Amino acid sequence: MTHATHEVTNQVPPLEGHDVSADPALLDGLRRGGAEWAEPEVRALGVLAGTPHVQDLGRLANAHPPVLHTHDRYGRRVDEVEFHPAWHELMGTAVANGLHAAPWRDDRPGAHVARAAKFYVWSQAEAGHGCPISMTYAAVPALRRTPALAEKYEPLLAAREYDFGLRAPSSKRGLIAGMSMTEKQGGSDVRANTTRAVPVADHHVLTGHKWFTSAPMSDLFLTLAQAPGGLSCFVLPRVLPDGTRNAMFLQRLKDKLGNKSNASAELEYDGAVGWLVGEEGQGVRTIIEMVNMTRLDCVLGSASGMRLGLTQATHHAAHRKAFGAYLVDQPAMRNVLADLAVESEAATTVALWLAGNRSRLGLAVSKYWVCKRAPAHAAEALECLGGNGYIEDSGMPRLFRESPLMSIWEGSGNVAALDALRALGRSPEAVAEFFGELDAARGADRRLDAAVQGLKDELIDTDDLEVRARRVVERMALALQGALLVRYGHPAVADAFCASRLSGDWGVAFGTLPRGVDFGAIVERGLPKP
Repeated sequence: MTHATHEVTNQVPPLEGHDVSADPALLDGLRRGGAEWAEPEVRALGVLAGTPHVQDLGRLANAHPPVLHTHDRYGRRVDEVEFHPAWHELMGTAVANGLHAAPWRDDRPGAHVARAAKFYVWSQAEAGHGCPISMTYAAVPALRRTPALAEKYEPLLAAREYDFGLRAPSSKRGLIAGMSMTEKQGGSDVRANTTRAVPVADHHVLTGHKWFTSAPMSDLFLTLAQAPGGLSCFVLPRVLPDGTRNAMFLQRLKDKLGNKSNASAELEYDGAVGWLVGEEGQGVRTIIEMVNMTRLDCVLGSASGMRLGLTQATHHAAHRKAFGAYLVDQPAMRNVLADLAVESEAATTVALWLAGNRSRLGLAVSKYWVCKRAPAHAAEALECLGGNGYIEDSGMPRLFRESPLMSIWEGSGNVAALDALRALGRSPEAVAEFFGELDAARGADRRLDAAVQGLKDELIDTDDLEVRARRVVERMALALQGALLVRYGHPAVADAFCASRLSGDWGVAFGTLPRGVDFGAIVERGLPKP
């Protein structure tokens, strides 16, 4: 029945039925990374991600967050986390498409770039389930420090079958890994951990409390504990080889700002059994392999969120009229959309480059900067929808709540910035590689050349470097993004980036690009495609 009081007009149709992977910066990075063979797979996943069904899965997984059941009806401890079926369907698709550890068993060129492209595309359907997917990906290089453990677990971690449930790992068709590092008193300072690991026969027995355990429903966890020889890394399965449950007890789930579909827990070890990964006393060195991989996914996740925000904003502007014209045709809005597109393309370009290059220093500076830019980008994209963007049904509030996470996870801003400075001082080969990438773009754009020279001049002065940590790392990240865009990006995007981010012809807010930018070409690249 239609009400007689009004007719609904000038409302934007839902953004659905489009190809999420129809993203020029993504596809260019995929091909450049030697993974052109994976383009049909990426495109198929992109089409799936844009369907109404998958978008509804994302909504349901967040509307019905996980529930912790500590005991069964008889009073027995069970420590199970119950998820909505939408979560399991999203996880099943992610695993079947190899977004987890599959690339470690794939010797095709560009396998990790292909995986990064799929992770970027599928995260736009729903971001929360990317956490266990990312940790499973990151667990493999850490486990390889103990070949016997890698031989035991890696084939199952890389298997393309999602097999949820509490059973012994050897009885399952596929495994998911988590990580359990931080404690109440230490946070990012994991050397302050107090969990104890006592050697017994061929394993260790762990006792202690973990303040944040990501994805507590996982099959096994990498964790840090104080062994007799110092802080060490251990792998703990939730179910022991004999089928009994390990002494790992979930105290409560965290009530988080965002990331609602994913469970994060406080975890108690009370005589839990674990096996040493790497050498005793070398826990940080061992776990850094995992941290670097999850930091890569932080950059990918932030870039993915930016692209989602951009496509929502451009879609809205292309269908909404105000003051007699479509928003997308109005100069002020075109500036905002183009600025959002430039930020998005810069993030996507560096993320795909990192997936194939694994630059130690590039990863540290990009983790800081790209993840730091995501909340501002999400807020501006939301505002492009006006009041409609502030409504839960639009999906933009979920994107906004998700946006700060990547900057916090795996080391918040200062931790990431200081890590980059440590790499500058301790890793000459990483420094040479980083500046080699900048120098490869020398002469292509005078504004980039000036920015790189200014960065080198600033690094000569080592006084109060920690005070200037964020400033220095920001300049490094912008120089890297600029160099990649000048060499590989669309000319209009590269020009706008250099004019605004590198030469300072830019305001504080998005939408302050200078005159002379090719707004039309840039905005067109941000529009969703069928």
